[in-house]
Amino acid sequence: MLPLTTVLCTSGLAAEARIARAAGFPVIIGAGDRERTAALVEGAVQNANCLISFGIAGALAPHLRPGDVVISAEVVAADHRWVAAEGFQARAAALARQIGAFEGAVFGTPIILATEEEKHRAWRDSGALAVDLESDVVARIASQAGIPFIVARTIADTAYRELPPAALIPLSEAGTPNLARVLASVLRRPRQITTLIALARETRTALAALAGSAHALRGLAAGS
Repeated sequence: MLPLTTVLCTSGLAAEARIARAAGFPVIIGAGDRERTAALVEGAVQNANCLISFGIAGALAPHLRPGDVVISAEVVAADHRWVAAEGFQARAAALARQIGAFEGAVFGTPIILATEEEKHRAWRDSGALAVDLESDVVARIASQAGIPFIVARTIADTAYRELPPAALIPLSEAGTPNLARVLASVLRRPRQITTLIALARETRTALAALAGSAHALRGLAAGS
């Protein structure tokens, strides 16, 4: 069981979770499965005083580049918008300024936005800077529990990056790539290798930036 008054992170990838744990946070790994993510967070939220959606994200805003950090106390979904309390928003904005991050809404979606057209449409319709699979789940549960939430995400794929089929294969429950299925996809469509290599490089950049911002979150969360 998690200790009381815990700041709880939710991530999709095992690599993201390792970074959060190194900064001293307990982490739930959703592995891109939103129902599983919701069940895990709902089971732990009674022991938390703040929820963080933590990890990498896709850019919706055209000016964002791999490694850019996005801090947000506002999450948008197709049919709802969640905003943290005004005082917590101000603290999130101050943190963004402190670490040189971009501040703005994050879009939560049940599916990966894989094409430039999909990302552009989401940016136009939502005004959000970035997109991921966990943030709307985290924001909804935090709001229902009456506790603050914050999104801390670094950009992996830009608004112009088209994701290849192998990048869309579901993760294992541990939050790691299904290597057998990835290899099978590459063998079927070898032309995606170049894009996969570029995406892997961008993801490494995003994870390195995530590590750099993780410890800064402790000051914000400590006063939640």
